[in-house]
Amino acid sequence: MSCCHHYFDVTEGHEGIFSVDISNIHFGHGVLKDAGHHAQALGMTRVALFTDPRLAQLPYVAQVRDALQATGIDVVVYDQVKVEPTDQSFKAAARFAAEGRFDGYLSVGGGSVIDTCKAANLYATWPTGDFLDYVNAPIGAGKAVPGPLKPHIACPTTCGTGSECTGITIFDLLSHQVKTGIASKRLKPSMALIDPGVTYSLPKNVVAASGFDVLSHALESYTARPYTQRLAPATPALRPMSQGANPWSDIGCEAALKLLGQYLVRAVNDASDHEARDQMMYAATLAGIAFGNSGVHVPHGMAYSVAGLVRDFQPTGYPDHEPMVPHGMSVIVNAPSVFRFTACACPERHLHGAAWLGADTRHAQDDDAGEIVASQLIRLMQTTSIPNGVAGVGYNDADVPGLTQGAWAQQRLLTNAPREVTQADLSQLYRDAMRYW
Repeated sequence: MSCCHHYFDVTEGHEGIFSVDISNIHFGHGVLKDAGHHAQALGMTRVALFTDPRLAQLPYVAQVRDALQATGIDVVVYDQVKVEPTDQSFKAAARFAAEGRFDGYLSVGGGSVIDTCKAANLYATWPTGDFLDYVNAPIGAGKAVPGPLKPHIACPTTCGTGSECTGITIFDLLSHQVKTGIASKRLKPSMALIDPGVTYSLPKNVVAASGFDVLSHALESYTARPYTQRLAPATPALRPMSQGANPWSDIGCEAALKLLGQYLVRAVNDASDHEARDQMMYAATLAGIAFGNSGVHVPHGMAYSVAGLVRDFQPTGYPDHEPMVPHGMSVIVNAPSVFRFTACACPERHLHGAAWLGADTRHAQDDDAGEIVASQLIRLMQTTSIPNGVAGVGYNDADVPGLTQGAWAQQRLLTNAPREVTQADLSQLYRDAMRYW
């Protein structure tokens, strides 16, 4: 059980059950060559292979396509996935999927590719009159996915999102200028094929943003509201996928944070350090399993506005296109501010997280927890050339109302925080996140 076992004390009328949702994962060098075998075992005969235009030119997609075709599977490549997808790009992918009449899906790429494949599978399998029907409330109707989707094998090429292990898909809703998503256990890929060697060619800034997404997944999940603080559901069907911190998710969070403390800076700053990049991919897998069961909270909720309202920020190392804030970057610029705020709710957990990331906590008191974890995050941001807070990606104090409005819509995430978060709190958190050094 967790080193903070009392965090899960059960009280009358509250939840006393947590679920263990184990992803089907194959991890190791060369595993992409097994794609044909696994697709055939899942009953696939006609496969939609999702990727993006840049990845389509790299050997990983060809490797997977060849492995599928070698087993006699019919393969159609969809290489128009948009980095940081939108509702429009999801709809285009869904049209392709519906017209293709596929009985299986395979995604090769980062979170944008895997998420787009999930959405295409969903809308092609279970069409709906309104795109927002499945989208999380209050932005969408939050309707349940009616039944199983077609099998989907996810092959991640970045060491960050963990999308291959979760039932979550994220996109920009252009009309609202905010990120939102769809969450359902049915969206989780049937299988993940994870080859850490695909990270060796990633640019420094991509590894940094991806790595901080992993860090945020693990630290937010570990400090999330415990599952025992939710009211007991009337039926098992009403138990949420993001159930809050629990003994199962704690295992992945701790292991991932320890790996990040040891390997994050090395993986970012030295592309030839293959050991570090291998370990970062494994950390991403562990954190993906963890947050897929527990859920994240305020830093991710705030990130959706930071990404959705972007004006002119252009990150290095990413394809040249319209302005964007990479997901992991949009999360970590908020994180020091947030963890200073949440530390009072579970200081022991904040201190554990800081120590696993490399901070010296030997003489720390509970009142020190917020500053210690924030300072460690800031040190890691500086060492890996992450922008200096929200201002570093193009915002100023005049943007706080708009940022707050977008974040307030992310109630699924905000209610998973270890303490209550008001709109006024969010505004102050953005102001405190503008600059750290």
